[in-house]
Order: sequence, then C-alpha cells, then structure tokens
Amino acid sequence: MRRTDPLLTVLKLNKEAEEQAALQLKSAQLEQQKHQSQLDALNNYRLEYMKQMGENQGKTLSASQYHSFHEFIKQVDQALLQQVNAVKEAEKQTGYRQVHWQEKQQKRKAVELLLEKNAQKAQQLANKKEQKASDEFAMQQFIRKKSR
Repeated sequence: MRRTDPLLTVLKLNKEAEEQAALQLKSAQLEQQKHQSQLDALNNYRLEYMKQMGENQGKTLSASQYHSFHEFIKQVDQALLQQVNAVKEAEKQTGYRQVHWQEKQQKRKAVELLLEKNAQKAQQLANKKEQKASDEFAMQQFIRKKSR
C-alpha cells in the first residue's frame, strides 16, 4: 500500500488558500468598481446641476433660491469628497488583496516545484535501479554464455 505524499496535502491546502485569495481579490475589485461608478455618477450629477443653473443664469433668482442652490452644491461636494475617500480605501484594499493573492500563488508554486523535484529524484532513482538490474542481467547472460 502506497502512502500519499504529505506535500500533496500541503499543495491541496495551498491551492484552496490561493483560490480563496483570488475570490477576495475579485470581490475587492468589484467593490472598487462600484465606488468608482458612484463617484462618476456624482460628478456627472454635479455637472448636470451646474449646467442647469448656468442656463438659468440670465433669469432672476430669489435670495432663498440662490442660497438653496449653494447649500445643495455644498452637500454634493461633501458627498463627492466622501466618495473619493471611499474609492481610495477600495483601491488600497484591492492592493492588499492583490499582494495576498500573489503570496498564496507563490507558496503554491513553491510546493509544486518541490513536488516536481521529488518526482525527478524518484525517477532518477528508478532509472538507476533499472539500469543496475539490466546490467546484472547482462552480466549473468555473459557468464552463462562463457561457462558453456
């Protein structure tokens, strides 16, 4: 009965960890895209609102309308600032997840390389045994022919 190589178990665990890290990276990337889309939407909304106000520029605005306009723009600007911060934080998280995934990928590759080296050593050992058996067989054949 052949025992399974403990490195195969380590490889399996490393693959699972790498897959989990890849999922976390994908999630962080989606979150970053979501925040960026929200930021773009807010910027577009502000531009459209400013454009509408520009079109009304020749018209007479009451003091309360003018005040409301400026208060609203302040609120939109505050939301933009918060969204910019959310985008930066999401970018940072994506960067962390990228590094984490690359580390897991490196560990998996290292275990695969070790398994490959072990397999090559085992193959070399098997080849040596086969060559030794072949040489021994040839020697016995030679001795039998000579003794006849």
